[in-house]
Amino acid sequence: MNQKILYRVIYGDTDQMGVMYHANYFRLFEIGRNEYFRLRGVLYRDLEKKGIFLPVKEAWCDYISGARYDDVLEITCGIQKSTRSSLLFGYRILRGDELMALGTTRHAFVDKAGRVIRLSHEEYSAMTEEGLS
Repeated sequence: MNQKILYRVIYGDTDQMGVMYHANYFRLFEIGRNEYFRLRGVLYRDLEKKGIFLPVKEAWCDYISGARYDDVLEITCGIQKSTRSSLLFGYRILRGDELMALGTTRHAFVDKAGRVIRLSHEEYSAMTEEGLS
């Protein structure tokens, strides 16, 4: 299941040319991830209280067309691949029917010391498609 979120580009998102600054697409990806988890009843702050962290290990974005101030963008986010120790999210940013950007982020589950951990079956299921059946 992919989570879809609407986001309106604010003036502060744009650069001197009036186009959304490239790094801000990664903020949209983060918004998508947060809402993906929220839909499943999982909050980052609750994971962190349990000592589970999800740092970005890899990030990629293909910028197809530049968003501008006041554009309404649709952020689509879903898990492309998952294991009990990592997640690969995929993203699509659309303006209406126009594809603006595609991206991925890979995350590892780590403890407070930064060591890779494996989630319990229950924790893993709550975050992934398996938990929605």
